[in-house]
Amino acid sequence: MDKKIEVSVIMGSDSDLPVVAESLKIFDKFELKYSINIASAHRTSKFVKECVNSSIKKGAKVFIAVAGMSAALPGVVASETTFPVIGVPIEGKTLAGMDALFSIAQMPPSIPVACVSIGKAGAKNAAILAIEILSINNKNLLKKLINYRMEMKEQILNKDKKLNKIGYQRYLKEMNK
Repeated sequence: MDKKIEVSVIMGSDSDLPVVAESLKIFDKFELKYSINIASAHRTSKFVKECVNSSIKKGAKVFIAVAGMSAALPGVVASETTFPVIGVPIEGKTLAGMDALFSIAQMPPSIPVACVSIGKAGAKNAAILAIEILSINNKNLLKKLINYRMEMKEQILNKDKKLNKIGYQRYLKEMNK
């Protein structure tokens, strides 16, 4: 993949893809160029470094690293670049993602990783945070972000109008369809 990118997404396992897809959908909506790789901090550490270096050469300015369990991947990515790294903790089978959340949030001094919430909500927030970072120097992206927020505002206001028009019982019934 030789295309120019703005964000590099690295996930620790292909089982993370359903969560990562939430970030990619937002990038697609914003027409933001990205790369995506599967690389394990523990099993393919040299490949993680290659992914980071390759992404920088392609223009990446922000990294999103997605990992569960020990969640070492975001820290390893951060150790290979001075660009912002956003860690997305993945829900695991035993500790519901709390292990990954704590691992990402507890980075040692001088190697920061931004940490978002666990799972799909975190993946969405990671994408928006990456866009916010990139929009500092990109007026077109900033306009898209402002419009996106306005769309969200309108959706909530429309839901409020509907709720007050049809009542909570009917609203609930329609939600469950």
